[in-house]
Parts: sequence; structure tokens; C-alpha cells
Amino acid sequence: MKVLVIGLGGVTNGGKTTLAEKLKNMLPNCDIISQDDFFKPESEVETDERGFKLYDVLDALYMDEMVTTIRNWIKSPASSGVVTEEPQNTCDNVENVYILIVEGFLLYNYEPLNELWNRRYFLTLPYEECKRRRSTRVYQPADTPGYFDGHVWPMYLKYKNELEENASMQVDYLDGTKSQEELLSYVYSDIIQELNKLRE
Repeated sequence: MKVLVIGLGGVTNGGKTTLAEKLKNMLPNCDIISQDDFFKPESEVETDERGFKLYDVLDALYMDEMVTTIRNWIKSPASSGVVTEEPQNTCDNVENVYILIVEGFLLYNYEPLNELWNRRYFLTLPYEECKRRRSTRVYQPADTPGYFDGHVWPMYLKYKNELEENASMQVDYLDGTKSQEELLSYVYSDIIQELNKLRE
């Protein structure tokens, strides 16, 4: 049995979840773990002096729990309830290969996760487009006025810079303004190449 762990990280509203879901429908034995499922309850998330809830930092998440969940999946993907129905475009002899897509906004800045990835993708967006998309989404708790500029965007830039400064980290940066079809086609082809390498 072989396992492929794919990271799909990047900017808020960059299209990570949509891309993950589409890939899952096309790839064999594929499962998704979403970082959003590991947020601490609002009462445990710190508030800064401006009254902003600091959600866009590692401390707002149960990261250890997330690592454990991923490790458990890697140990026994078949028992994780992953659906092994034939996807639309089946590759040959992949029965013994399991794929996990982990999607989230802060995947590559947490050391214990970094030894787990086979491939890392990072979706980017320019400021204006990101702000526009974010304004169309409803969050619980809702974004307060100034939250995007005061917390969300600066934290994105901070963590992205950390990534770019880490020369040992191989990350494939994707332009989130490209069409979903284009992004899907690129990442899908790339993963198929990885699958073929695994089988060699």
C-alpha cells in the first residue's frame, strides 16, 4: 500500500476547497482533511488590542490534533472511510495507492506537518481580488470592519514570506486568478505524475 499526501494551502478565498473537492472526484482512493475543522472555539481564540479575533495564526488552531489525524490516516487510509469508487478518469493499477489532500490556509508553517507532504501547492491572489472575494463570504463570527486589512491580509503576507525565505521548502505556487479548470488541469496532471513515480 502506498500513500500520497498532497498539501493545498494558500490565501483565504483562493479556491482551495473547491479545487480539493474537484480533485477528489477525479482521483482514485482520495480523501480530504480540511484545516478549518481544527479551529479552536471562539472563546479560546485570542483578541488583540483592536478587538480583532486572531484567527489567521497557528495558535487559533488545534495543530497537534490535525497532525495526529493526518498520521492516523497515513497509517490506515483504507479504514478511514475513504470512498474507493472508481473516479471519472481512472489510472491503471492504483488500487493500492491512497491519496490524501489536506487543504488549509496555514499548512507549511508548522514544523511537524512538513515531513508529511509529498507535494505542496500554494494558491495566491492579489490583494484587491482577495478582498473582493472575502467580502462576498459569510463567516462565523463575521469579519468586523477593518479585519481584512488589519489582520487577515498582514498574516497571509507574513506566513507567505516565511515560506519564501525557507529555501529547503519545495512549494508550487499557483495563481488563484486563473480559471478553476486551468488550476484543476495543472494540479491533476502533476498528481498523476507523482502516482506514476510511486508505481515505478
